[in-house]
Amino acid sequence: VQLQASGGGLVQPGGSLTLSCASSGFTLDDYAVGWFRQAPGKEREFVAAISRGGMYTDYVDFVKGRFTIFRDNVKNTIYLQMTSLKPEDTAVYYCAGVRPSGADIYHRAGDYDFWGQGTQVTVSS
Repeated sequence: VQLQASGGGLVQPGGSLTLSCASSGFTLDDYAVGWFRQAPGKEREFVAAISRGGMYTDYVDFVKGRFTIFRDNVKNTIYLQMTSLKPEDTAVYYCAGVRPSGADIYHRAGDYDFWGQGTQVTVSS
């Protein structure tokens, strides 16, 4: 069970990026998915999450209105669309999956069963 995160890069403040999280060897339909990020010297933090069917989403306050999480179960991929990027958004972004049990959305890293390798996002002029 493996996830592959991609789409990171260098972008100027105010710019946009869309990250992708694809599964390898299994379908993501049965899993809730979350995006986390970790900046140098900081702990990994929750960014956004989406329920198994995509009906429910949640975001940390500092990305609300700027980031959108959505899923395409036909393509077996979850996306994180990021707009109005700020230098403080610079981090390695990780996606993670969990088979839901008792909840639709999961916010804690410890709740997730498997992780992607991370993709670097750098916001700088």
